[in-house]
Amino acid sequence: MHITAAVYVNDEESGLIEDIMQWAEKLAPVSNYHHHHTGESNGDAHLKRLLLGHQVLLPITNGHLDLGPWERVFYAEFDGQRKKRVIVKVVGE
Repeated sequence: MHITAAVYVNDEESGLIEDIMQWAEKLAPVSNYHHHHTGESNGDAHLKRLLLGHQVLLPITNGHLDLGPWERVFYAEFDGQRKKRVIVKVVGE
């Protein structure tokens, strides 16, 4: 849980991961954003988080994570290393 971090599910393939990061940088490049007039300098990190999302819904079947054969859960931090916390909510039986 951090305002400039994202969690997403996708294929664990190095080329695709690089493509995702380049895509996010293209859509939200390091630039001079209005947010920077408040004393911050991480406007691009906030926008990248919006692109990739901050939460995922993960299926669990018989007590095991039930993703496709190449799917993995990824965490992306766009504004350096900061303390984080994780919240896990279980819904259903």
